[in-house]
Amino acid sequence: MMNSPQPGKMLNSPQWWLLLLSILLFALTVNSSHDLTRNENKVKSSVFLSPEFVLGPGTVANKYYYNIDFPRGHIALKEFNAEVVDEAGIPVPLHETYLHHWIVVRYYVPKDAKTSKILSDDELHQSKGFIVRNSGVCQGNSLGQYFGLGSETRKTATYVPDPYGIEVGNPAQVPDGYEERWLLNVHAIDTRNVEDRLGCTECRCDLYNVTEDELGRPLRPDYTGGLYCCYDQTKCRVREGFDDIHRSLYLRYTVKWIDWENAIVPVKIYIFDGTDSVEREKDSTILDAKHHCRIEYEVESCSTTGVVNGGCIDSKKASIVIPRGGHVIYGVAHQHSGGTGAALYGEDGRVLCSSIPIYGEGKEAGNEAGYIVGMSACYPHPGSVQVSSGETLTLESNYSSTQKHTGVMGLFYILVADPPPESMLLLQNSVHESMRFSKYSWGLLAIGAVVAFIVGVGYYSRNKREEQYQSLVI
Repeated sequence: MMNSPQPGKMLNSPQWWLLLLSILLFALTVNSSHDLTRNENKVKSSVFLSPEFVLGPGTVANKYYYNIDFPRGHIALKEFNAEVVDEAGIPVPLHETYLHHWIVVRYYVPKDAKTSKILSDDELHQSKGFIVRNSGVCQGNSLGQYFGLGSETRKTATYVPDPYGIEVGNPAQVPDGYEERWLLNVHAIDTRNVEDRLGCTECRCDLYNVTEDELGRPLRPDYTGGLYCCYDQTKCRVREGFDDIHRSLYLRYTVKWIDWENAIVPVKIYIFDGTDSVEREKDSTILDAKHHCRIEYEVESCSTTGVVNGGCIDSKKASIVIPRGGHVIYGVAHQHSGGTGAALYGEDGRVLCSSIPIYGEGKEAGNEAGYIVGMSACYPHPGSVQVSSGETLTLESNYSSTQKHTGVMGLFYILVADPPPESMLLLQNSVHESMRFSKYSWGLLAIGAVVAFIVGVGYYSRNKREEQYQSLVI
């Protein structure tokens, strides 16, 4: 007579637990692989072209294009990349057309607005439209963009890691009767055959023969270069005898996004400026202070200022209070030629993110010698870098001062998310660690799980046969 296996003995046996562990390991491997690719499979991507802008040697285009092509609906923006291309779609190198900057701004406008392409800030105001700024502290029209880079655009990572996203298009946030649109500003300088290529890209006023700004206001005597001297339709000095060949150019931009869902963690965009100065009214709090962001500044040559700390380095610092804290999940700086790096520090001196320029070494687009072609970006381990609401941060921007530089910038762009529940943080850490596995590693893990599964089944089967044989009674 054969007795059935005893349930208690089977559940307590090492072989049974090996079987269960192997099954769970295999299921975890399959599910984790699926989860890691889930958002990747959902990511949508579109490539757009800006309207045409025409440049000849030495000329400047600083164009504002309203109501540009852009993904619509309630979405999470994941990435935005851009570069200058010609009519054939071929990337244009920086030593021919210098991309000073491009920025993308969100705005709301009444649905019944008469014009679909608003051409000026005045028309935007007249239509009762308004800019939707990021969460940064700079006021007025300064640094309110959602995305923006310059010459470094081709080799700077802009991807927003999972499970985060920049939320836009939420119907609950758009005022009644309004709709969301997007503005693109492109500032490009044609430097073909100019007398001084670096001077033209740094907008030196003498090379542009400019003494007034775009609105006809006289420049201050100590202003020797910057945005006020290279506005739209100005021209940098070129060598004689060069044919004035104009060409049509475009900013080609690629947007990646996913449809919004509750599992996405929204982030806030903060852009800090190394020139920020704070003005506080009597009895006001630091969070109520007015921030004056000049955006650009000059670096004097160390032959004039003297060598500091054994080297020709200009270091500019600004202290800025962040209104609302959270987890820093991305960071990157923006600098011009001559930049040696920038860093953002917490109140206790800890490094939140440091960003170093990548200089080109060749002639091809994306590797132009002497130009910053990329900036390193920070992707902290989830939860490892935090800032508190009202914390004073320090931005430090460093430039080589072996020669004078005009119109330089020291900006820092970070994405901050509200701290998630502890369970979500543990899940984010798990995904972050999982992403460190290569596909090959996942394959090996899957094979190992299968082997463990087979071995477990084998042990269980053998144990079952042994139990059945030993329980025979004559």
